[in-house]
Amino acid sequence: MRKRDKARRVRAVLDEIFPSLPIPLDHSDPFTLLVAVVLSAQCTDKRVNLITPALFERAPDPAAMAQTPVAELEALIRTCGLYKAKAGYLAGLSRALVDRHLGQVPADFEALEALPGVGHKTASVVMSQAFGVPAFPVDTHILRLAARWGLSEGKTPTRVEADLKALFPESSWNKLHLQLIQFGRDHCPARGHDPAGCPICSWAAG
Repeated sequence: MRKRDKARRVRAVLDEIFPSLPIPLDHSDPFTLLVAVVLSAQCTDKRVNLITPALFERAPDPAAMAQTPVAELEALIRTCGLYKAKAGYLAGLSRALVDRHLGQVPADFEALEALPGVGHKTASVVMSQAFGVPAFPVDTHILRLAARWGLSEGKTPTRVEADLKALFPESSWNKLHLQLIQFGRDHCPARGHDPAGCPICSWAAG
């Protein structure tokens, strides 16, 4: 099966299983989404959603978070992996938003990636889910699925992102990113996977 035909069938299956999906990270605006995505690195979405209510009550916007002592931020996010580094990122990106962007999250890839602790994947999530700009954030689930289904031979997120963008229509990227992650969690885990019983691996693997 050609890659493009396979991609079309993958998308059809995902649309059937997940006709709509909410963003798994609880947030109320671009800033709270940005913070939640930064916290989600090496931390489950469920854990992030447990942490953020108290964090956002204390610091609901960049100005408030920039003024919160790093030690207090550390205490608020302590149960999240890499909490010391992340507390520093949150303080730094909040100060940068206040100083450079009038306290607003910029709808711009380059400006987002210039913020402390914000890489291309985080910027892509914010651009796609907060601002509706087509983007294709690639995480470990998507890396795994793209390889299993023969959609990309890439070993890096950058290469896999480029390959998937070439296979799927731009209008589908923002939804497809969420669908692929959820499919990886629900149906296509890294370990103990049964390809024959998988709704996609059963015909797309290899």
